[in-house]
Amino acid sequence: MEKTMNWNELGFNYIKTPWRFLVKWQDGAWQPGALTQDNQLTISEASTALHYGQQCFEGLKAYRRKDGGVNLFRPQENSRRLNNSAKRLYMPEVPEELFLSAVTQVVKANEAYVPPYGSGGTLYIRPLLIGVGDMIGVQAAPEYLFTVFCMPVGPYFKGGLTPTNFIVSEYDRAAPMGTGAIKVGGNYAASLLPGKEAKEKNFSDCIYLDPQTHTKIEEVGSANFFGITKENQFVTPSSPSILPSITKYSLLYLAKNRLGLETIEGDVYIDDLDRFTEAGACGTAAVISPIGGIQYKDTFHVFYSETEVGPVTQKLYDELVGIQFGDIEAPEDWILQVN
Repeated sequence: MEKTMNWNELGFNYIKTPWRFLVKWQDGAWQPGALTQDNQLTISEASTALHYGQQCFEGLKAYRRKDGGVNLFRPQENSRRLNNSAKRLYMPEVPEELFLSAVTQVVKANEAYVPPYGSGGTLYIRPLLIGVGDMIGVQAAPEYLFTVFCMPVGPYFKGGLTPTNFIVSEYDRAAPMGTGAIKVGGNYAASLLPGKEAKEKNFSDCIYLDPQTHTKIEEVGSANFFGITKENQFVTPSSPSILPSITKYSLLYLAKNRLGLETIEGDVYIDDLDRFTEAGACGTAAVISPIGGIQYKDTFHVFYSETEVGPVTQKLYDELVGIQFGDIEAPEDWILQVN
């Protein structure tokens, strides 16, 4: 039974839904978890998540199918990525069975908040793992909380799939061999000031270059970059400090196996943008954000168009979204049907 809401007015904002899942890691093991209606976390003032950034998170979505059922898109990959983050931050891993159970329980309990098919909306799901307990020294927390909550969100593009412009930042997003490849809150906190400065100059966000040489594109805001070459190649950066985007790897597969493009994961030099006829950013929230142009120093480079979406980008978007909503056959194990 769908909740009565004005689905067309949804943005990407927090909305308190009735249920979330909470479980504690204590005495060296995960304790029994449960759904709760309390959206407040009570933790020690000495929690390592607050002082030393020992926390990581994920983001995924649930999609209403045409037949009224609900799909999850590749949640196993979110589980794996969360555990990669946990290992890097010396936190206990969340077993995949526990992760998938928590996500599924939350979606089922809040199914009325999954936007209807055709509205463009989805149910955004946020798994969160934090270090808690009394620990003021710089070391791992004695206890951990894993919680999953959700909220309905509208389509990222209110005016449809529309290209926007970006500016190359002088700031570094991450350090070599640092935490750029994991989904930790500190990476996002560090992006707030560069993002604000980009928006003040009327750009959607900023593009970060590799921290060692400042010659290669790494990420676009909090999303991954891709470009389409004149030779019909799908190219995306490769670097140990890029967050491995589940959307990006899905697009790599679809570009090769559904659209017949050659796919390349490698260096994308900022002074070699002429090789691309189209470009975009990709991630869970935006799916695909077409890039109209990039400002680098005194040069503004336009790709396909500042106002129109390129044909390959449009095909990739249609294929991916069609799979997520159940309208197009998915590759094996990409879709988990909640009901």
